[in-house]
Amino acid sequence: MIGKNEKSRPEGAAERDHMSRADEIFIQNCRDILDNGIWDTDREVRPRWEDGAPAHTIKKFGIVNRYDLSEEFPILTIRRTFWKSAVDELLWIWQAKSNNVHDLRTRVWDAWADENGSIGKAYGYQLGVKHHYPEGDMDQVDKMLWDLKHNPASRRIMTNIYNFADLSEMALYPCAYSMTFNVTGKKLNAILNQRSQDMLAANNWNVVQYAILTMMVAQVSGFEPGEFVHVIADAHIYDRHVPAIEEIIQNEPKPAPSFKIDPTVDDFYKFTRDSFTIENYEYSEFNGKIPVAL
Repeated sequence: MIGKNEKSRPEGAAERDHMSRADEIFIQNCRDILDNGIWDTDREVRPRWEDGAPAHTIKKFGIVNRYDLSEEFPILTIRRTFWKSAVDELLWIWQAKSNNVHDLRTRVWDAWADENGSIGKAYGYQLGVKHHYPEGDMDQVDKMLWDLKHNPASRRIMTNIYNFADLSEMALYPCAYSMTFNVTGKKLNAILNQRSQDMLAANNWNVVQYAILTMMVAQVSGFEPGEFVHVIADAHIYDRHVPAIEEIIQNEPKPAPSFKIDPTVDDFYKFTRDSFTIENYEYSEFNGKIPVAL
């Protein structure tokens, strides 16, 4: 039987009908970057490796990926994604609206925190700032939830944490900076705009996070999950990540696992990391060390 997405898949995909769509997209992206991307070795770059060497990249501009959340959950199987940790960070930003790493279980932000654990006026801080609307004073998350409940036909349901007035007080400028939500029929669709994407360290981490966010918002707003669209301005692979990427994209993809949300949760702020489960998650092990450029 030919799947309904068969026509959009590359030649040869029919033989891998049960291949995870997330794997397929990731492999396509990385292969395109490695084969057709542009190196920045001809100019000075800001990031540095731990030994002080410049962290150069090969990149493609303007990648757009689409994931149908009604069909499968977009998590890699060619490499394990630590999705529970991704959920922790998601809730830290969108629920707690925190900018302090002491409120976070994982240590992914430690390198950017000051002596008090703060990352400045970044990420969760921006989502927690209240603004004045005709409906009352609300932060961006609450305004988004209010609009989906009271005005789902609106084409203005979005959040944006790239606040130019506060950039000088942020430890790191936001990478994933804007979400746009759109109701189409009974489905909630969403677009994540990202200015910069480290394909090895962060790509599927962000895809998993914002796919889950879309599903969370859909559930508490009375909609079904629809499409999640990921727009990346600068999709890059660091020079010291190339061998790892080459190894990972050679792994055999497996079927996407099933993802479940506790159906009893009807309040966005009542979700916890235990509200989500993944069943039958099979993945290829990758034990190589991944250096992080700062």
